Amino acid sequence: MDIREPFTESTYDTLREMALSTEKVLVISEVGLDFMEGAPDRAIQYPAFREQIRLARDLRLPVVFHSRESHDEAFRVLREERAYEVGGVMHYFQGDYETARRIIDLGFYVSLARPLLRLPHLQQAAAKIPLEHIVLETDAAPQPFKAKRENWTEPRHVAVVAETLAELKGIGVEEVEETTTRNMRRVLGDGWSVIEKYVGAQ
Repeated sequence: MDIREPFTESTYDTLREMALSTEKVLVISEVGLDFMEGAPDRAIQYPAFREQIRLARDLRLPVVFHSRESHDEAFRVLREERAYEVGGVMHYFQGDYETARRIIDLGFYVSLARPLLRLPHLQQAAAKIPLEHIVLETDAAPQPFKAKRENWTEPRHVAVVAETLAELKGIGVEEVEETTTRNMRRVLGDGWSVIEKYVGAQ
């Protein structure tokens, strides 16, 4: 949503340097395509998305991608750029079960957040998606485009999302917590130890 000029080799080099500047960079995120009104020109979105996937593959980091009104094209680019080699997560999933299956078939996890509490079609999909392919998220960045703060998704909502998912699947919340955490460990690979290092230090 922030790109305003064509992605160049210099842009790539700058992002690569930034990613390598600290061990805290664990994923290439949040990248993707956005076809909603007011989004940047698609002619500059496409190459930027492709180059960001290239960066992820170069650094062997997973991808967390965003897709608004662009699923067919986002999935096509992920496939063409071999994003499945590093895997990752589809951020803030709000689609149906068939869309979830396409994501999983691409080698990605489905990330659920606060929309699970209010969207019936998403609840139906979540009930069918294997827990082994689901992670939970906070989407904790400021969201000023939402007029009311109470509509934001924040870390405090993860617990209730986990509880809702457990109810939909008819299982205990502990199983949801354990499995989705294990799934995120798989996404991050060696990066999980970095999380433990910094969380443990607090």
